[in-house]
Amino acid sequence: MEALKASGAMDELMEQIDSGQLQIDGKDGFLNQMIKAVLERGLQTELSAELGYEKGDPEGRFAPNSRNGSYPKTVSTTAGDVDLAVPRDRNGSFVPQLVPKGSRRTGGLDEMIISLYASGMTVRDIAHHLESTIGTELSRETISKITDEVLDEVMAWQARPLEPIYPILYLDAIVVKIRDGHQVKNKAAHIAVGVDLEG
Repeated sequence: MEALKASGAMDELMEQIDSGQLQIDGKDGFLNQMIKAVLERGLQTELSAELGYEKGDPEGRFAPNSRNGSYPKTVSTTAGDVDLAVPRDRNGSFVPQLVPKGSRRTGGLDEMIISLYASGMTVRDIAHHLESTIGTELSRETISKITDEVLDEVMAWQARPLEPIYPILYLDAIVVKIRDGHQVKNKAAHIAVGVDLEG
């Protein structure tokens, strides 16, 4: 990043953003296109390593396997949906590691969903949040599958032994209406937040 700043490329980029010639986010924004370029370059590098020669290298004519164009794939990232051209080989033996087959999301998006879930957001809230902030539409079923993957860890964390001393405790409650048989009753949902000795 420092080398990029020193080259003056950042100044030119910032001028384009300030003048409105370059959009930062969105489907055709700079971030989306940068992620696309990085992922596609990485996939091409993986294929070159698999085949044993670079694209355009004359030695490739004598290799038992060769490049065979690409296929389109849309992956969801933390910057929105990115349309990729995933390269393939003639033998069909190339298995990309950067964007694995069958994967429709990058790891950062899974981590974001788990973080939002851990902070108390519902599956519906997470779906709405992702669509309104980064333009990624994921079904509630997909989000549920992601959160279910960490459910065992969440349950273990919830059942962990508490510290013997919490110097600060925050206690609160909210009254909610609960249907109990044929009656609706007011019940208090209590929350206790403890701050341990490490803060």
